[in-house]
Amino acid sequence: MNQLLRQHADTIVRAAIAAVQPDAAVRRALVGKRFPGRVLLVAAGKAAWQMAKAASDCLQDRIEAGVVVTKYGHVRGQIANFACYEAGHPVPDENSFRGTRAALALVGGLTAEDTVLFLLSGGGSALFEQPLIPAAELQALTDQLLACGADIVEINTIRKRLSGVKGGRFAQRCAPAQVEAILLSDVLGDAPDVIASGPAYPDAATAQDAEAVVRKYGLQLSEAAMRLLEVETPKRLDNVHTQINGSVRELCAAAASACCALGYAPVLLTDRLCCQAREAGSFLASILRTHEAEGRSCAFIAGGETVVKLTGKGKGGRNQELALSAATGIAGMPRAAVFSVGSDGTDGPTDAAGGYADGDTCAALRALGLRVDEILQDNDAYHALQRTDGLIFTGPTGTNVNDVAVALLRAERASI
Repeated sequence: MNQLLRQHADTIVRAAIAAVQPDAAVRRALVGKRFPGRVLLVAAGKAAWQMAKAASDCLQDRIEAGVVVTKYGHVRGQIANFACYEAGHPVPDENSFRGTRAALALVGGLTAEDTVLFLLSGGGSALFEQPLIPAAELQALTDQLLACGADIVEINTIRKRLSGVKGGRFAQRCAPAQVEAILLSDVLGDAPDVIASGPAYPDAATAQDAEAVVRKYGLQLSEAAMRLLEVETPKRLDNVHTQINGSVRELCAAAASACCALGYAPVLLTDRLCCQAREAGSFLASILRTHEAEGRSCAFIAGGETVVKLTGKGKGGRNQELALSAATGIAGMPRAAVFSVGSDGTDGPTDAAGGYADGDTCAALRALGLRVDEILQDNDAYHALQRTDGLIFTGPTGTNVNDVAVALLRAERASI
């Protein structure tokens, strides 16, 4: 392993994630805000606790009560007058439903003078849920959607119609109270009706769109679920004001700044990466091959969210699979590395934030009797990268604005 490149990768990851913490985003959104009546808070998503804490610090006793629903391990302590729930992600569980029921109870019976401060971040689709079908059926359908390679827009198009809170329905439940929604975006293009399935935003997707997803992936749904897909979601909401105050664009910009500080010339390839993780890794490796002979230090940055199509029973996540997929393409390149991380600190169903591979990774795996193509076929990037010290750990970060992947090429005589 190239220790210098690995150190640089860790430095870039830390700097990028630090720049997109939700505290400042919430404070910016609340500047100058005046709420005439009662203020209730509901926060949902992987960044929910940190967003709620920032709002509590800003508004203090103006918030009468609050409910926070976030992922297991993401509550960092109690917040005065708030009930905090930890729940399942990416598959909702009973705690997801309990937390959502508490939120709905909190916003019941409000008046037009009251305000619901709704803080939403990625992961909210699983964490904030009131299913209109049996929970076991919803969980099975979520498993189908994740396994077939459906992207986040397609997944949410289905889930909205099977939910009592998604697709604008939560805002309907809050009426006639006003909803002040502050969002951290983890979706490409920052569409507010897609972020966490848009509980407080009119739904742009139609029933026909949902039926097209079912046909595309051959999803197995009950007759009751199919009937729900035919019911349109709200297309207009007059009681909501929405602000998006954090996105993958900021994550990419922060990564670029960190690369520049380390002596790399940063190039932003895209902030809308959307393809198979294996394809993204191969593509980034090919870019490094193209620029290998130029003799300069470069960093190629891609933000977004890839997907993994399950072909095996191994352990891993999209970022780990992306990094491992790049290993073959940069094999033997002594000054090249590719790494990718999820800004929330969790990559798939693992404790790693992402993965790192460099020009030595393939050789190290071969020495262990392992082949990259076989590992990828079994979707077992976690254990392979674990054996090459290629896992990246951050722990829960308190934010969630999608993923960033970086391909580094260090000049032979570069200096910092």
